[in-house]
Order: sequence, then structure tokens, then C-alpha cells
Amino acid sequence: MDKSTKSAPQPLAVNVRFLHPIWDEHPLAYATDHSAGLDLRACLDTERLDIPAGGRAAIPAGIAIEILEPGVAGFVFSRSGLGTKEGLTVSQGVGVIDPDYRGQIIVSLLNTSGEMRSVERGQRIAQLVFLPCFTARLIKVEELGATERGAGGFGHTGKI
Repeated sequence: MDKSTKSAPQPLAVNVRFLHPIWDEHPLAYATDHSAGLDLRACLDTERLDIPAGGRAAIPAGIAIEILEPGVAGFVFSRSGLGTKEGLTVSQGVGVIDPDYRGQIIVSLLNTSGEMRSVERGQRIAQLVFLPCFTARLIKVEELGATERGAGGFGHTGKI
């Protein structure tokens, strides 16, 4: 199929409750037409927050969401520039916003740099991506099916 005739998927319906006035100054929106994530901002009541080297900070994003599509969850990822240039990453790797969670989204940042870092009020600190998720139907068994890999893990296939 020709790329020009492909139709884009329909946008996901998500109710958003704005909890901080920062969103009046910086509307929640995708940065570009093809951005995968919505930029979450530091909704601080002070002008800045210092995070010491190796330290963590729980930063309110000033929004709460209700995902209206079954089988979808929100995932909070680090912003690549903030992580690469400043060493500020989402502390747990990826934050999961369960579909039934209605509280404020909080972004936990970890300062992986060797220096004090600051987050400014309104700064873009993470990105929210909506992805399909599945619940499992768990089946108790005595043995699992055999594979070539088996139980090998943690780099058992080598580096190259």
C-alpha cells in the first residue's frame, strides 16, 4: 500500500483534569504532528527545585487523566534530551498510569549526573505515551514448554 493512502489511527479519547495553573501558560499538546508523547511539565509552586547528585524528587505534573478506551494505559518515559544532557531520568525507568487511576500524575526524577541539577517551574520533565496493555489469564502448570533458549538470561548469548 502506498504511504500516501494509509490512514492514521484515530486519536485516543482521554479526559484530562488540569490541577495547576501552569497549564494555562503552556497548553498540554503534542510538540509536533508526529510526536509519540505528550510533554509533562513540572507543576511547582516555587520557581525551581534542586535535585542533588544521585537524588530523587517526586514532581507533580498537575494533571489527572481518565483513559476512555479499554485496554490502554499511560506510560511516563524520560525525555531524551533531559536524560542525555542533564542526567535527569524517570527514576523507576518507566512510570505506569493504570487505566483506573484518577489521581494526579507524579513524575519521580532521578539525578544520574554527578552534579546538582535544577528543575524550573513549567519545564518539560517527562513524556506521557498511551499504549495498549493486556491483563493475563494465569494458568497454573507443572512445567513450561521447552525452547532453544530455555532459562538462559542476563546476556547468555554474548555481546556480539
